[in-house]
Amino acid sequence: MKQNRPAEESWLNPLGEDEQGPDAKGLYIWCALAGGPVWDIAHGHAHPLWAAWAVTAAGAALYIVTVRLSFAGSRRAERLFLPLLAAVAIAAASVFHGNFSLLLVMTAIALGVTVRGRRLPFLLSALALASLGVQIAIGSGVRDTVFLMWGLFTAGLIPAIMLRLWEAIRELQETREELARAAVSEERLRFSRDLHDLLGHTLSVMVVKAEAVRRLAHRDADGAARQAADIEQIGREALTEVRAAVTGYRGRGLTAELDSARTVLADADIDVTVRTPVVRLSPETDVLLGWAVREGVTNVIRHSRARSCEIDLREPGGLVLEIRDDGAPAAGPGHRGNGLVGLGERVAAVDGSLDAGPRPGGGFLLRVTLPEQGENV
Repeated sequence: MKQNRPAEESWLNPLGEDEQGPDAKGLYIWCALAGGPVWDIAHGHAHPLWAAWAVTAAGAALYIVTVRLSFAGSRRAERLFLPLLAAVAIAAASVFHGNFSLLLVMTAIALGVTVRGRRLPFLLSALALASLGVQIAIGSGVRDTVFLMWGLFTAGLIPAIMLRLWEAIRELQETREELARAAVSEERLRFSRDLHDLLGHTLSVMVVKAEAVRRLAHRDADGAARQAADIEQIGREALTEVRAAVTGYRGRGLTAELDSARTVLADADIDVTVRTPVVRLSPETDVLLGWAVREGVTNVIRHSRARSCEIDLREPGGLVLEIRDDGAPAAGPGHRGNGLVGLGERVAAVDGSLDAGPRPGGGFLLRVTLPEQGENV
């Protein structure tokens, strides 16, 4: 079954290069199971020696090739090399007995890595039944037979479960990123609607007055001048309103953004703690702090891979908003995206300060400090 994974890439690394997890090379260690047959050969328990060495080397080599091709997404792993490995392991256990049954366990591991879905239990059962037949044929005891069959199922199911678990983590990460992109798209749509509402009526009025100027220009110069003055005044007001909208003065405010942050972070499976005093803020400050919460939470969701987030607002002595997470920023220290740059410009416009960067104990901190004194209510 094709798994669409590069041969040299970690197959359990859906969260990026900074996250560590088992990879294809990490499973090569189970070639150590071939040490059991080597032990028997060294102690003279397997004859002829050339055949014992040959099947041991073939089993180890086929295991490595099967696992490697499986992570590379090649169908040959399941269709060719896995059956060859099973055949070699069964034949070795049948002929040489003893520790050569460990090659069957190595086959079960390769089976768990290579085969997906409902076929895996059936194929593991088939391998277990084959090993049962071998054990009966060579006269093994009940305890050894049960132990081997249990080991085969365990060896096959554990890597399969781990693989499915990390695939689920990757899907969750992709879902989180999609939620962030959807949030950005929604914000763009909201801003577009704001501009449409803001400019639609104003431009319509300006067009009407411009038509009036054209009609009055030849017969009523004073009337045309008054209409032109109205156009100038309306244009100035519209420009002021557009600037206010661009700087965030038409935003939703701190309370609305905190409610949205709780919902979005919960959807992204990030624990959130919000601590804010009840204060009366000016409209401009309320919107600016709401903008800061929106930008900080967006960065947490999109970049930090955080598990928890804290949002604190403190006063008196000025307003200090802090957004802390326990994740790792995607960019290096000192890097600021366009969102943080824009937020910094808005904060500086009201004589505030913005600090953003990694925390000494790990995680990321966004701090907005404003000179305004909130009033407790």
